[in-house]
Amino acid sequence: MSQLASDIDFFLGAGGSRCSLPLIERYSLEIRSLRLPEMNDPSSVRKLGIGLLYQEELRPFIESERARFDFLEVVPDILWTDQGSHANPRYIEATHRAHFLREFSTEVPIVLHSIGLSIGSAHHFDREHISQIADWYEWLKFPWHSDHLAFISAEHGANELNVGVTLPLPYDQETIDLLAPRIAEIRSRIPVPFLLENNVYFFEYPHQDFDEATFLNRLCETSGCRLLLDLHNLYTNSRNNDIDSYALLEKLNLENVIEIHIAGGMEDDGFYQDAHSDTSPPAVWTLLEWVLPHCPNLGGIVFELLGSWYIDVGADRLAAQLSQMREMWMRYCAAPQPELVL
Repeated sequence: MSQLASDIDFFLGAGGSRCSLPLIERYSLEIRSLRLPEMNDPSSVRKLGIGLLYQEELRPFIESERARFDFLEVVPDILWTDQGSHANPRYIEATHRAHFLREFSTEVPIVLHSIGLSIGSAHHFDREHISQIADWYEWLKFPWHSDHLAFISAEHGANELNVGVTLPLPYDQETIDLLAPRIAEIRSRIPVPFLLENNVYFFEYPHQDFDEATFLNRLCETSGCRLLLDLHNLYTNSRNNDIDSYALLEKLNLENVIEIHIAGGMEDDGFYQDAHSDTSPPAVWTLLEWVLPHCPNLGGIVFELLGSWYIDVGADRLAAQLSQMREMWMRYCAAPQPELVL
């Protein structure tokens, strides 16, 4: 183990103990200069095109409408049962679903979008989860992978509580100092770009050090992670918190964006919910059209629809959503074809 890896291990520590700020700052500088495999370079990311979130209820559409998308995005946590950190084995795969994924991965690329890491939990960094993702990389060879810029687990007395929803992190330097060595460890374990997704929030922490765009820029610069830009999350936040989506996008370094999510939602009890329950509203399409020309390293656009809403949306509307995404991808993102020499 390298000295830096040893110090990262010490920094994260058993039980998530925190070390002094000077030591954090010292290793933040070393992490920034860490030379990781070139496959982490965003400019080398493959341009995959249009992606669809895998859900079991969508399998008939996935199998019959293969030409409508270029890759599948999979939440791996729904393909295994996590029995807890004290269990051995901890992860039990859903055999029939994993088999389908193995078969389908011979036809289209698969990208992982996990929900179980809880990278922002202050009390614990889940290395077993990283090992599970690394094991899946060995047979899927995904071109990038992602998780949420959030936490879902927290201390609860002597136990750990899964809160059941991705909770936002404060946009503070302390958060960057917590995340940077964790991201460095992930990138050293899995030799493809690691993306974090901008989160939905229904409240704002007071007295934060940075606005969201500045925080995301600094996090990418410090840690080497890249961004999964969820435009429906951004739209949801603009609805619920009265933020200016375009002002944020203009300030955000869009060279860090490797993937974009779009989705649809619903009103519920005075709030707009990122429910993944419908096709995308017009405002999300407008955001997508604005942002696409400014993302030079974009590898793909993914539509997220929960399987429980597929009957309501239907195959025709889903197909139309994907067709509109492809038209915009071809207009702004498709790699130019080489000129023919006669």
